[in-house]
Amino acid sequence: MPKKILFLTGTRADFGKIKSLIQVLETHPEFEPFIFVTGMHLQKEYGYTLLEVERCGFSNIHTFENYTHETTMDLTLAKTIEGLSAYVKSCLPDMIIIHGDRVEALAGAIVGSLNNILVAHIEGGEVSGTIDELIRHSTSKMSHIHFVSNDAASKRLVQMGESSESIFVIGSPDVDIMFSNTLPDLETAKAYYEISYKNYAVAMFHPVTTEAKAMQQYADSFVAALLQDNHNYIVVFPNNDLGSQAILKTYHLLKDHPRFRVFPSLRFEYFLTLLKNAQFIIGNSSAGIREAPYYGLPVINIGTRQQNRTTNSSIINTSYNSEDILNSLSLIDKQEINPNIFDYGQGNSAQLFLESLLNADIWEVSHQKQFRDF
Repeated sequence: MPKKILFLTGTRADFGKIKSLIQVLETHPEFEPFIFVTGMHLQKEYGYTLLEVERCGFSNIHTFENYTHETTMDLTLAKTIEGLSAYVKSCLPDMIIIHGDRVEALAGAIVGSLNNILVAHIEGGEVSGTIDELIRHSTSKMSHIHFVSNDAASKRLVQMGESSESIFVIGSPDVDIMFSNTLPDLETAKAYYEISYKNYAVAMFHPVTTEAKAMQQYADSFVAALLQDNHNYIVVFPNNDLGSQAILKTYHLLKDHPRFRVFPSLRFEYFLTLLKNAQFIIGNSSAGIREAPYYGLPVINIGTRQQNRTTNSSIINTSYNSEDILNSLSLIDKQEINPNIFDYGQGNSAQLFLESLLNADIWEVSHQKQFRDF
């Protein structure tokens, strides 16, 4: 009887990370994947990206709306726990797989561990700014198995008391898709989204939850700098964390502006093609820290959201001040590129993931975790 593997996804970003992992299990006789789709995927304001999940043709998709009008992260966490708890009692998975540092992932870890189900966490052990790091480490401590991006993340988990036998270095799964032959060509992507620019940059600016009171000021400075600049921009909506409404409010200034095309969301493969061929990326998205260096793309990273992650010399770090952002923009076209830093794998994450699940030892990992002294 095949083992049931339940994947949880709440955003376009984490789905891009787990998509290749679901695909490799979907066609394997020893596994039956299930997908619990929630969060931003079901919000029309952010592009209703459930459609992107459904386009993949996966067999077992379950949806649950965890959005609350109060939009506070604690209520989202509570509602996700409620919905996922009910679903696992009908699905009866052998393992729950979660990704990253959002409250949906924490909900998955809580539900799995409290229901005696193995929990596997993807991309734990990493560092960043804001509350994301707190959620990520909390999620790791509630998880039994860790699929990490690199040795540095593995070492941090060991420092946190995790067993080295439960940690598997597989790289970042989205790299599998970044260099796959499934990406559309540039003209196809441009035609699909009606983008006429020959040259353009990508802009992605997310809220920083621990600095929510300042987000309107940050968003105003960001957009003011882009409006004073002379590049064309493909702008993608932020995630729906606290502070997102301030960014969306300011984005109204870009409406009908000839240098800006603004989208609630982009299909992941199409986004990668557009990113790969961009002049640079600006904002505070992890795409500037992970994907962009692989493509040899210059990056302007703004503020604290990716703090401690920005080590590549292709990245210009700057403050939220509009003058500082403009100064960075004046340098970006001359920025030297260092594409040969592969901290997040070689594009074989799905195969390494499958090999790990086929190893009988992983299924013997104890549900009763013990702290391992460093």
